[in-house]
This record gives sequence, structure tokens and C-alpha cells, in this order.
Amino acid sequence: MNMLVDCYNCRTRLQLPPGAPSIRCAICQAITHIADPRAAPPPPSSYAPPPPPPLSSPSPYNHAPAGPPPNAHGRKKAVICGISYRYSRHELKGCLNDAKCMRHLLINKFHFPQDSILMLTEEETDPYRIPTLHNMRMALHWLVLGCQPGDSLLFHYSGHGSRQRNYNGDEVDGYDETLCPLDFETQGMIVDDEINATIVRPLPQGVKLHAIIDACHSGTVLDLPFLCRMNSSGQYVWEDHRPRSGMWKGTSGGEVVSFSGCDDHQTSADTSALSKITSTGAMTFCFIQAIERGHGTTYGSILNSMRAAIKSAGGGGGGMDLGGGTVTSLLTMLMTGGSSLGGGGGGGGLKQEPQLTSCQPFDVYTRPFTL
Repeated sequence: MNMLVDCYNCRTRLQLPPGAPSIRCAICQAITHIADPRAAPPPPSSYAPPPPPPLSSPSPYNHAPAGPPPNAHGRKKAVICGISYRYSRHELKGCLNDAKCMRHLLINKFHFPQDSILMLTEEETDPYRIPTLHNMRMALHWLVLGCQPGDSLLFHYSGHGSRQRNYNGDEVDGYDETLCPLDFETQGMIVDDEINATIVRPLPQGVKLHAIIDACHSGTVLDLPFLCRMNSSGQYVWEDHRPRSGMWKGTSGGEVVSFSGCDDHQTSADTSALSKITSTGAMTFCFIQAIERGHGTTYGSILNSMRAAIKSAGGGGGGMDLGGGTVTSLLTMLMTGGSSLGGGGGGGGLKQEPQLTSCQPFDVYTRPFTL
């Protein structure tokens, strides 16, 4: 029977084959050595991994001077990834706009420090901030690295999403959901199992993570255990998506909630039908609009607002009266010479329903939404 151990570096849960003295983590590539109490101490070697942290880490404030603890409200960190797949047959028009609008919202509405937001887009000059498979993996590790109670983390992704057959039995619908890095055709996709192992399972008590995923087939792309199944009247039940295998896909005590652009079997629109100015991801636009219009008080109010806006745009109602606000004014600034970026797939109506998933069920109409 395989033994479960934690990677000493990233704390990913690993299955150790019987009798194996060590195992390499598929996520961070670190080697975790397993001590056998019956064996003699291993001979010294040139590589000695640092000891794993204690099971119960002492409070970082134990030795703080008298008075309130430093950084009482915790830190805010965000990874924003917008991929246009420029000059390829997969090109999208609105994803860079999504990334810029989300950054503007986090800084001006939710007071994220500018230097705590890691942007990955094709417009970045730093080669480590181009949204390749490797850089996206490193960014997700950076997001949760060293997180402490009180921290608020956010991952926003706007780009292509896909799905593939699942063979280990941990998906209710038989499919793994995926995100598509810029180089996915040569390097592969990021599967929901890896996303969960990287930013969900290691999250400790007192840390909060929000994900906003604007991609096709994104309903359960964080592999969270519970999905809020909501009808057109706003009534909902929490569906249990825990794997039959018993594998835990929740956190290590932290809180994770994800908004996604559509259900696992649906596609998300890259369209100008919503803004009437330029192309955006429908889900990102409606999320920011919900916050602007005062519908961001609870998770339920945000989800209902997003769904109503997308349904209105897809119903041929001639678009929406946007008024002023962050997303509209910023999109106007993003225009070059007053011309639209073009593209947009809103002509046939938007057939997507934003979804909400969580590590634990809760009352979506009473829990306040905060970042």
C-alpha cells in the first residue's frame, strides 16, 4: 500500500511506493527523503535537503515587541495572467484588456500594492513574465510562497481553457479541466490537479485565496470540493465534487473561493457585445461591473449580477447601459486612436453561466465578499 508523504519544499501530498527511500515531487522537482527509524543514519552526501517545517508552526508574532502585531491586516498578493496568443490561429482579442482592467481594479478598489501584483502577458518585457508554461508554474508557486494568516491572495486568468479525459477517477464528470499557457501546443497545458496541488492544498489556516478564471471549461478548474449549483431564480445547492477515491482536494485550513466564466461543458466568450467599445472576456467584464455597480457585497450578489448581465447581452437586448466606472473608463483609455480592437463573438448570443466553487459550503447571500 502506498504511503502518503508531504513534499518537504512545497508541501504537495505525494504517494510513496512501498519501500522507496525517497520521492521526487512532480510539481517543484524537489526530492523528499524518507527516514527509516530501523536503519542506520545515511552517509553524508553533497546534497542534504533542509528539514521539513514542524507540523504546527509557532506564531510569527510570538517574539514581536509589545503592541499590535506587524502588518495586522495581512499582505495582499496577486497573479494576473492574460494571454492573447497573438499571431496564432488561437488568437483572442480581449485577454490583455482583462488583465489591465483587473490590475486597475485591485489597486484602486481593493488597495493591492502595485509591487505585489505579478503580471504575465505577452506585452511584458521581462522574459520571466511572458505567460509560458514554466513562468505560469513559477508564478503560482510565488503566489502562495511564505503566506501567513491574514494574507489575501488572488489569481486571475484570462485565456484559453480546455479539458481532457481523466483516468484516475478523481473527476465527477470524467474530465480534467486545463489552462492553456502561451506555449501550450509545444509544452502542454496546466491541469486542474496541478493547480489544486500548487495553490489550494498548501494553503494554511487564516489565508484567503480568490481565483477569477475567465476561460472555457473552467467551472471546476481549481478542483475545489464543492460547486454552487444555482438556478435562474437564484436558488442554489452545493454539489459535492469530492473524488470517490477519497483524495482530499481542499486546503490545509485556508479559505479558497473561485469564480469561473462557465460550466465545465461550456465555453466562455471573448467578445465586444458587453462593452460596445472593445473586446473583453465576458466573465471578467461582468465581474468588474458587478463590483462597480454595488453588487459586490456578497458572493451570491456577484454571481447573480454576472449571470444577469451575460444573459442580457446574449438575449439580443441591444447591450447594456454601462454608465461610468472603472472598467468602462479604462477600456476607453486602452483604445488606440478611437478604433476598436475588433474581434468579438457576441453576435450569436452568449451561452455561458459563471460558476462558483469553494473549499467549503457557505451561505452565499450572507458571507461578505472581501479581497
